[in-house]
Formats: sequence, C-alpha cells, structure tokens
Amino acid sequence: MEIIVGKTSGFCFGVSNAIEKTKQELKKLKNVYCLGELVHNSQVIDGLKEEGAYFINTIEEAKGNVIIRAHGIPEDIYEKAKTLGLTVNDFTCPKVRKIHEIVKDYSSKGYYILLIGKSEHPEIIGIVSCCEKNYSVIRNVEDVPEALSKLKDSKIKSAVLISQTTFNMKKFLQLEQLIKSNINPDITFETINTICNTSEMRQKETEDIAKKVDYMIIIGDKTSNNTKELFEIASKHCDNSVFISTKSDIDANNFKKYAKIGIMAGASTPKQSINEVVELLESNDYLIKVTG
Repeated sequence: MEIIVGKTSGFCFGVSNAIEKTKQELKKLKNVYCLGELVHNSQVIDGLKEEGAYFINTIEEAKGNVIIRAHGIPEDIYEKAKTLGLTVNDFTCPKVRKIHEIVKDYSSKGYYILLIGKSEHPEIIGIVSCCEKNYSVIRNVEDVPEALSKLKDSKIKSAVLISQTTFNMKKFLQLEQLIKSNINPDITFETINTICNTSEMRQKETEDIAKKVDYMIIIGDKTSNNTKELFEIASKHCDNSVFISTKSDIDANNFKKYAKIGIMAGASTPKQSINEVVELLESNDYLIKVTG
C-alpha cells in the first residue's frame, strides 16, 4: 500500500501565527481572553484552554485583554474594546485584514461590493462590517440574480467582486463568469481575487491526489470551511472519500483493500492529527510506503 500525504496539509500562516502568539500571551499573562474560536479546530481550542485561555462570546466578558481570532471581527468591536479599556491583541490573518482594507477603500469610493462566501462565516461577518450598506453576499449561482437586482436598484455604476479567503477557486471563477455575463454593461465591474494562495494550492493538490488514489482521507474540524471545501473537491474525483476530525473516526483495517490512500488536511489541522492518522495505518501488519 502507498499513502500519499499532501505537502500543503496542515496549518497555514494565519492559523500558525494566531496560535503561536496566543501561546506567547499565555506565558506572560494570568488570564487570556479570546473572542470566539481562535481557529476552527476543537483540538487546538481544547489545548489552549488547558494552557489557561478563556474563550468568550462577547467583548464585554473580557477582563483586561482580548485576543482577536484569525478570522477577524466586525469593526465596531474594536471601538467597544477601546471603550472598555481593553488591551487588544489582534491576531487576524493578514490576508483577511487586507480584505477589510480593500472593502473600506472601495466602499468609500462608492462601489457596490459583491462578496463571495458564506454569510454565516466569521470571516464574512467581519468583512461585511466594512461594506457600509451597498453589498451582497453570494454563496452559489442561485444568489447571483438577487445580487445583481440589488445592484441595479442601488443605481450604483461601479461594482467590485471580492471573495472569502478560503472559498473554492473553481466556484469563484464560475460565479465571476456568471456575474460578468449578466451584469448591466453600463456598470464598471472589477474583480479582486482575494482567495488565499495557500488555500488555492491546497485545493489543487487535493484534486491532484484524489485523482490517483483509491481512498481519500480529509482531516479537519467539521466547522472548518476550508476543510469542507477540500472534502467536496476530493469527493468529485475519488468516490471513496471520507472527512474525519481525528484518527478515532476511522477503522484502519477497512483500508487493507486499497492500493493507494491519499491524505489531506485543512488549514487549522495540527500536524499531530495528520501524523496520528498515518501512524494508525502504519500500525497494521502490511507494507506501507508513505510519500508526499
């Protein structure tokens, strides 16, 4: 048997940065408060709780300091933190923060913001707070007609298309083309591809591996959007694809019939989780060659 482990599996820079800086704060302070989940991985969150981190749902629960998660937050919360006299440690992913800046800039110029992503995702909630009132969130092709209708009703003659950093690249391009084909020709239309290049590379590698294996394992938390995207991609190219959180979700004995197994993990999946899955497969008494 051969196991192919994706080279782009595991923590991206934004996730790694947020976790490491939070750990640094935990060494300095008695109590560290994080607004929302720092990253979308329950194992990581549980580990930080054990080290002394408190995870809160509202800024008012913080005492003395507050950590801003990798996904970012709505802009008004910064003002609330200032009013409450809190020390803010902003560990928002730099690429997410860049989108906030882009949206603020285009909104100030009077553009209508077409934002591709999932409206309930923390990243999108934060970005929307920068959009003023003229925006639409588009998740799939069914959302495009309503978004273009709102754009038309707004009487705005300039629009810009922006994306959630972890959105599926192929879906993004499909939606971009659909919008281009249906937008009123008298509207100036721009596209800024804000999908994280690491997400794009991970999606491409997932597709490549899934095409050449008999079984595909996607590792990550079920709340992780980028991991969900990887599983969707894998499922399109490998009929035998599974989405697991940890090694306890699988029975390695079921894999003896497969000649090639692919493993990919989301951006918030610890390296340890990946290694544990590989070790579980290796613990069976049959030949395994690990590549990747």
